[in-house]
Amino acid sequence: MSGRLCILFFVLAAALPLARAEAARPDAYHPDRIPQDSLSKIAEQRNQRFYDSLRMKSHRHAVPRLLYGWLFVRPAADTTQNGRVTDENRALEAYRGKTVGSIRIERQQVFRADGNWLQRTGNKIHALTEERVIRRDLLFRSGDPFDPELVVRNKQLLRSRRYISGVEIAVRPDPSDTTRVDLLIRTRDSWTITVDGGAYSEGRTMFALEDANILGTGNMLKVLTHFSRRDFSYGGNEVQYEIPNVLGTFYKAEFTAGRAFYNSTLDAKLSKEFLRPTDYEAGASYSNLKYKEPMIEQDTSLLVRVRNFDVWGGYAHFLAPVSSSLYLTGHYNRRRFRLRPDDVGPTRHPALHDRDAMLFGTGLYREKFLTANMIYGFGSDEYLAAGYKAEIVGGYSWGEFGDRLYLGLNYRTGGFRPVGYIMGSFSLGSYISPLTGKWSNSAADIDLRWFSHLFIVGRSRLRQFLMLNYTLGWNRGTGNDESIRFTTRNGLQALDERILGTNRAVLNTETVFFTPWQPLGFRIAFFGFADFGLIGYSPNAFRNDFFASLGGGVRIKNERLIFSTIQIRLGVAFGKNGLADSDYFRLSNSTRLEQYRYRPSRPEIAGFE
Repeated sequence: MSGRLCILFFVLAAALPLARAEAARPDAYHPDRIPQDSLSKIAEQRNQRFYDSLRMKSHRHAVPRLLYGWLFVRPAADTTQNGRVTDENRALEAYRGKTVGSIRIERQQVFRADGNWLQRTGNKIHALTEERVIRRDLLFRSGDPFDPELVVRNKQLLRSRRYISGVEIAVRPDPSDTTRVDLLIRTRDSWTITVDGGAYSEGRTMFALEDANILGTGNMLKVLTHFSRRDFSYGGNEVQYEIPNVLGTFYKAEFTAGRAFYNSTLDAKLSKEFLRPTDYEAGASYSNLKYKEPMIEQDTSLLVRVRNFDVWGGYAHFLAPVSSSLYLTGHYNRRRFRLRPDDVGPTRHPALHDRDAMLFGTGLYREKFLTANMIYGFGSDEYLAAGYKAEIVGGYSWGEFGDRLYLGLNYRTGGFRPVGYIMGSFSLGSYISPLTGKWSNSAADIDLRWFSHLFIVGRSRLRQFLMLNYTLGWNRGTGNDESIRFTTRNGLQALDERILGTNRAVLNTETVFFTPWQPLGFRIAFFGFADFGLIGYSPNAFRNDFFASLGGGVRIKNERLIFSTIQIRLGVAFGKNGLADSDYFRLSNSTRLEQYRYRPSRPEIAGFE
């Protein structure tokens, strides 16, 4: 026994200097990598042998070979072993200030060239994204000083494009000039031709065909057809077209037109958002809509026709002493209703009043993206922002039932701390009568979001989530949008009742347990949730109606299968009088993707969602 310990000691002593040297290399920066244990490697090797054997046997005959091609794809790199946060800026810091030399782009098809027949056919059908489309999305050019934050932000921008499934930006020092670096950008396309469908109330049914990368241009075209599943009567068509980056200006153009039974849409929008610390935003939109507006207090829906015209703009300037951007934004809205309920009045249905409104916002913001996984996805890279935004909003509204001043403020901050990721926000807004000074349609909202670091429990991984929301309204009117209810974002997962109020408090908890089990390559994660909510019209939240929902489920993922994530959820809801209407079972292909942002946008009126 002592001899084995001596041998182990000498092996570790010899390996330690090599490990230190490897960690000192700039290209070996992996601060949060979790080493894969030998049992997981054995399981992966066993699964690999199984799939290799299955592939060889299935390729002997045509029918099994076709079934294998439909059901299995080549596995992507295993990212679930890296499940902690990575600051990509640190790995690129050594190149800061150097001059960007050549920028080369390598584009890859959706599937591997040596894939099966179905994958090769898919590559032939798919139009590879043109190089100019990727190049126009770059935030830097040759000759610019290298900025790590800008490069990471650009990776996040490229990955946000629906036609791109993955992107890498490799930095290579110029061997002939130590002041220059060359960049190699590798992208892999997504399969962008999809179908969609939906079944709605009153027998309404929708079928859609979409291509999010027409002829490799990056533009999106979607055609929707509506019909009744009761008598198969025709309900109309809609067309949606989108250009994500018009001529490399970073303006996004969107157009929608068509009819869906009693709904009709004509919507056009051109907009650009803040992308750099010193930048500008601008936009304009026009819409002519007819739709059924839910009147939640009356538990019904009524037809509404409205025309909206919006124009907005802003400018942000980076202040080096505070490492933040100072910004000023403005927003003008003109709204006119052509069809609405007959009982609209000075204090009833304020959301359906004709108005002209001018709002201005000013504040400070800072935003930095960090890379992580196994948070809201199941292993793919996710970008979460760390930073803050502090803003004051003020303006004036000219309404058909009187003019009003508006004053609001909001603050949001978040980032990774020793206990995990914490995001908190607070917003407050109210109208003020210029004649009487009376406050009306006031609302306040507090939102806290937290999730833990990835805990290692034996060979498994565990992450805990906690979300708290409190919304309070006072001096409210009656009718449309003057009450609130539980929503998908701020609500109870398994509750299937419509409860109204002006005061809402919600606490959501969820525990996700990523197991090490990989039977036949399937990754399995179990989750359990407990939601608690208070809602009603009393200013004292604890005097309002109480509801709770409990449940759990499983998420299953296999990189080899075309359908990557399957979620099965069971749940039950309770009220103060016992069992409430519950959404007991749900099967979905959901990944719970969520993004936190801190950059400013056009100033809006704080109120109920």
